[in-house]
Amino acid sequence: MDAVDFLIIGGGIIGLNLAITAKQRHPDCKVMLIEKETDCGLHASGRNSGVLHAGFYYTPDSLKAGFTRQGNHLLTEYCLDRGLRINQCGKLVVTRNEHEETVLDELLQRGIANGVELYRLSKREAQEIEPRAKTWNSAIFSPTTASIDPREVMASTLDDARNAGVVISAGTQYLRTIKDKIQTNHGYLSAAYVINAAGLYADNIARDFGFSKNYRILPFKGLYLYSDEPPGTLNTNIYPVPNLSNPFLGVHFTLTVAGKTKIGPTAIPAFWREHYSGLNNFKFAEMTEIVGREMGLFIRNDFGFRTLALQESAKYFRGRLVKLASELSKDVRKSNYKKWGPPGIRAQLFDIKKRRLEMDFRFEGDHKSFHVLNAVSPAFTCAIPFSRYLFDKIDNLVS
Repeated sequence: MDAVDFLIIGGGIIGLNLAITAKQRHPDCKVMLIEKETDCGLHASGRNSGVLHAGFYYTPDSLKAGFTRQGNHLLTEYCLDRGLRINQCGKLVVTRNEHEETVLDELLQRGIANGVELYRLSKREAQEIEPRAKTWNSAIFSPTTASIDPREVMASTLDDARNAGVVISAGTQYLRTIKDKIQTNHGYLSAAYVINAAGLYADNIARDFGFSKNYRILPFKGLYLYSDEPPGTLNTNIYPVPNLSNPFLGVHFTLTVAGKTKIGPTAIPAFWREHYSGLNNFKFAEMTEIVGREMGLFIRNDFGFRTLALQESAKYFRGRLVKLASELSKDVRKSNYKKWGPPGIRAQLFDIKKRRLEMDFRFEGDHKSFHVLNAVSPAFTCAIPFSRYLFDKIDNLVS
């Protein structure tokens, strides 16, 4: 039986950065990361939009606010230093009616409070940046928003972890905890401290340690449609004003690191945790639990779930997704959008007592284990400073 000082469960961007931070702060300790898949980053970390967010969507008192701004700067520097591709194209946030102008003002105020570089633009100024952009009267431009290839960043971060001395054990799945021993599909591990960064399964693992009593993961499927137009068709990302009562940003135009255009994502309620397509990764018990919870939310319409579910499910149809995108940009043709990208699943945390989606990062822990329960977007952008902050918490708990 292997014995380690720190055991990290989950090889996504947060798990890898926590493992690196553990080794940096405790160089004499044995740090192991286990990942149930054959490689790291095969779920949310490798399937996300690739957008480095700037940090103006989030209230100033939230963890997301400060870590997004810091993470944008650190990850931009990281990509430039490592020679990884980055498209520093910025982002326009546009309005579709007079009411959204008020929400735009709120975003601008949040950005100022969060120390984010933002510019309020007239319609003419917005169209000087992107001639195809539509807006009601004004727009916001975020020059620090950028696009990267998440798989390139994941591969580089995995190399960093190995070079730091972290033991990476892919294809090793956490099964259960038995008398302070961790059972995996390859036998047992003894760990002085366990760090759970398991994404879609973080709540299940946390409950084995006595945590996540009031939380469950509610999965949402994200789909993008890719344009067959050549690179450079758009100059910048174009986003709508979001509904600030939920954590989703709405259908928008994203530029890839290669300058190609995609529209999306959806936020369609998934029926099990890894419900990517068809019956892949189907688990009956998971489906029973999750669909049962979703039916209850649908009937009661908690946090507007019924409206959200109906609106989002309609986006399975290309025509609906293209129509929504056409509200943000001129000359959007359904004939250009034929290819669906690989789906992703958002591991969104749901508070089962208060019956609401968690809007900020959430974590729980003690002197034996620590559990990252809600590390959804913009967690990829935030990964470097957020992981350091989490390890401050861990060091305090251990000491």
